[in-house]
Amino acid sequence: MKRIALAMLLSLALFVTTASAQFGFGGIVYDPTNYHNALLRYLQLQQQLIQLRNSYVQLVAQYNLAMQMARNIQNMPARYRAQFSNWRSTFAPNTYGNTAGWVNGINFGQSGTVNTGYRQATTELLPYNPSFLSGMTPEELRRVKSQYATVELSDGANATAIASIGSIRGNAQGLESRIANLEQDSLSSDPNLNTEVSVLNKINAASVLTLRTVQDSNKLLASLLEQQTIIAKQQRESTANAINAEIARRAALAGNLAQVTGTLTNSLQNFRMP
Repeated sequence: MKRIALAMLLSLALFVTTASAQFGFGGIVYDPTNYHNALLRYLQLQQQLIQLRNSYVQLVAQYNLAMQMARNIQNMPARYRAQFSNWRSTFAPNTYGNTAGWVNGINFGQSGTVNTGYRQATTELLPYNPSFLSGMTPEELRRVKSQYATVELSDGANATAIASIGSIRGNAQGLESRIANLEQDSLSSDPNLNTEVSVLNKINAASVLTLRTVQDSNKLLASLLEQQTIIAKQQRESTANAINAEIARRAALAGNLAQVTGTLTNSLQNFRMP
C-alpha cells in the first residue's frame, strides 16, 4: 500500500509540474502523459495482484475444508460393526403327521400350504344338521350362528397371521443379505463408495429398507388387531348370552309366579270348609 501511495503522489507531482509540456535530458524526450498512464496501469496491476492473492487464499481454504470433509474414519468395521441375532424358523415334532404343514406355512408363507397345514393341525368344525336348525327357537338359532361365525372368523385370522409371519420369514434371508451389503458399503474406505452421490444412494437404500421393515411390522400389527377383534367379539357374545339368559330366566320366573299366584287365589276362593 505504501508503494501505491508513493506512485500516486509521484504521478500527481509530475502531472502538475508538466501539465502539457514535454521535457528531456541528454536528448531523451519524456512524455508526462504516457508516464502517468503507465503509473495508472501499474496501480491496476497491483490491485489485480492483491485480488489474485485473496482468491488464492480463499481457494486454498476451500480445498483444505474439502480435504477435511473427505477424510474417512480409520478402521470403521472394527469400530462400528456389530453382530445381531439371526431369524429363527419354527420347528415342531410331526409325530402324527399333522404339524408339518403348519410349520412349512409359518416358515415360508405359501397360501396353499398355510391353509392345508392349519386344517390338519386343528379340529374340524362340523356343520349342524338342517333338521336340528329347523327345530331351534329363533334365539337359539341366532346364538348358534353367532358362535359358528366366531370360530370361522378365528380360523381366517389365524391363517392370515400364519401367512404374514411365513412371508416375513421367507424373505428374511434376502433382506439380511441386502442389509449386509449396505453395512459393508457404509463401512468401506473405498473412495468410489464415499462420493457424494454414493453416500446419498446409500442413505436412500437405508430409507427404503426401513420403510419395508415398517411395512412388515404393520402387517403383524394388523394380524394381531384382527385376532384381538375376534376375541373381543367372543367375549361380547359370552356376555350377551349371559344377559339374555338372565332376562329369559326372570321373564320365566315372573310368569311362573303369576301362574302360581293365580292358582293359589282360585284355590282360596273356591275353598269350602267340609
